[in-house]
Amino acid sequence: MVVRLINKYDQLKARELIEANGFTFEEKFDAMFGVFEDGELVATASRDRNVFKMICIRDSHQGGTLLGELLTELINSCEFTDINHYFVFTKPDRCQSFQHLNFYPLVQHEKLCLLEYGHGLQAYLDQHRELVKPGHNGAVVVNCNPFTRGHQYLIEEAARQVDQLYVFVVREDRSIFPFDVRLRLTREGTSHIPNVTVLDTSDYAISQVTFPGYFLKQDDDQQVIQMEVDLHLFGRHIAPFFNVSKRFVGTEPYCRTTRIYSETMHKVLALYGIETVQLERKTISSQPISASRVREALKREAFETLKELVPDTTLAFLRSAQARELLTTLKDYQRRH
Repeated sequence: MVVRLINKYDQLKARELIEANGFTFEEKFDAMFGVFEDGELVATASRDRNVFKMICIRDSHQGGTLLGELLTELINSCEFTDINHYFVFTKPDRCQSFQHLNFYPLVQHEKLCLLEYGHGLQAYLDQHRELVKPGHNGAVVVNCNPFTRGHQYLIEEAARQVDQLYVFVVREDRSIFPFDVRLRLTREGTSHIPNVTVLDTSDYAISQVTFPGYFLKQDDDQQVIQMEVDLHLFGRHIAPFFNVSKRFVGTEPYCRTTRIYSETMHKVLALYGIETVQLERKTISSQPISASRVREALKREAFETLKELVPDTTLAFLRSAQARELLTTLKDYQRRH
């Protein structure tokens, strides 16, 4: 019988089981379940929003019905939420076990397999079918925290090189500026470019926040693996649907992670016949424009500087009452970090 592990003692037992099997316990989860036999925990699994993780069954209990029972409870735990499709990252040799339980493999990487339960990806693509244009199309994936003149310049230059440019705004809210604001400012800041379509990534941009690496070895570069999975997902599913043959990215002088992502992009997307095009970043006062410069200027309420860094549409928002609330959040965040 599967039970929810609520108290700290049971969660500690789950941690011991996970670590005894060579996995890493991850502190962040929304729900944790387990199966006891004669008072001993023999199986456990957790859910972080719509990602199933820390699935661990004792060797002596492998091959039975426990995996299906755990997954059923994880799915049932979403009954009163808006979650209707689920992801699991697992070792390649475990992929078939999940396929037998109606999970569909989205990405099969040498280190892991990403599977989905439900029809989330197909629903996402069907929702945007009317936006698909023929020709040689391109894509840009952006966070826009917030939308700057640098983003605008990158999109303008990219749009000149393709028939249609799709600008995917990362939906995940791990930024100071919430998704709805980032999406709106991106649309407003690109409305003058006739061959640009702005849309969101939904759950199909794999982030460091949602990527569970509990089953990977310590010497594995989890960050690079996460990037590769994200790019395989884009190259295999998103790009062909939108007829994307080029993906554009700006040069990155500051952030090492973004630089590594750009290098990985060249390698992975080439496997799908997609060209990675790197464009020079727009500069102001000999310094590349970045969203972090904008946030720093906003924190100081330096609106003359902001005029140089962001288009009028973003500036109008930064002067709004809603932005005043974000300014407080920004100052609090930077004090803590």
